[in-house]
Amino acid sequence: MAGASNPYGITWPENKSFAFTVFDDTDFASPANVREVYALLIDLGVLVTKSVWPLKGPEESSWWGVTCDDQAYLDWVCETQAQGVEIAFHNASYESSERPRVADGIDKFESLFGSPPRAYTCHAQCRENVYWGADRVSGSNRLAYNMLGGFRSRARYEGHVDDSPWFWGDICRSKISYVRNFVFRGINTLAACPIMPYHDPDRPYVNHWFASSEGKDCDAFVGCLSESNQDLLEEQGGACIMYTHFGWGFHQDGVLNVRFRQLMERLSRKNGWFVPVSTLLDYLLEAKGAHTITPAERNGLERKWLADRTRIRLMEALRRR
Repeated sequence: MAGASNPYGITWPENKSFAFTVFDDTDFASPANVREVYALLIDLGVLVTKSVWPLKGPEESSWWGVTCDDQAYLDWVCETQAQGVEIAFHNASYESSERPRVADGIDKFESLFGSPPRAYTCHAQCRENVYWGADRVSGSNRLAYNMLGGFRSRARYEGHVDDSPWFWGDICRSKISYVRNFVFRGINTLAACPIMPYHDPDRPYVNHWFASSEGKDCDAFVGCLSESNQDLLEEQGGACIMYTHFGWGFHQDGVLNVRFRQLMERLSRKNGWFVPVSTLLDYLLEAKGAHTITPAERNGLERKWLADRTRIRLMEALRRR
């Protein structure tokens, strides 16, 4: 049964009023600091997407987080998957991987979780990222991106560069349905990017792109999920795909963040459709049909994202004063 229509031409399943989910980048995560986060979400019926690193890096790194080579961690991840959480890809490991190692990571993911990853987000430290860094944007927007970073970042990302040892774009296209790019400040991701999921012919190794709402750590997450923002998302009949790292401040000193718990409990009592990222994107794709972004749409989306990045950096600078 479909819910009421909204400005995006979408009616949500089961007579729901809006949609909400989370894509959790696995950085900093271990069972010790994310187990209670997922226990709460599953208990509330809020099903989300947790990314993993299938392989340990060539160098040990307890700082970045745990990989699927840790059996206790893997057992816990499989338990969450059995309870309805989607498992996604955050690169083969926390360190850069050339093509053969990426292929091994995808194969291991499939053997562990029963199918290739449906969704993927880049890990900023990895050279094999697909269309990352300045390649996220086009034309004059690329210059603006570099200026915003003060021309400090010269990192090259070559997962989409055919003659590079880091190339795996063809594997990405054949295995992965959805890749995240732009992250916006507002809670209603669909309002920021109403065309998602979309295909970009200038970036052919990605089948469909999706956007997210800014919630990178606990403070940003609870700020975006405030009571007024929850109500706004419901009133607009929108969809939120929150970007976060549940390993970053949600569970500290043995205690789950109280504000996070309160807000999630409140949200779960609303008439929301709480499904993993790929389930939500599959539904949008079926409801709206496949969309190929136009040059004008791409330019507008890139400019909106760059403006948001500028505001976020200014706000962070003010908080540090």
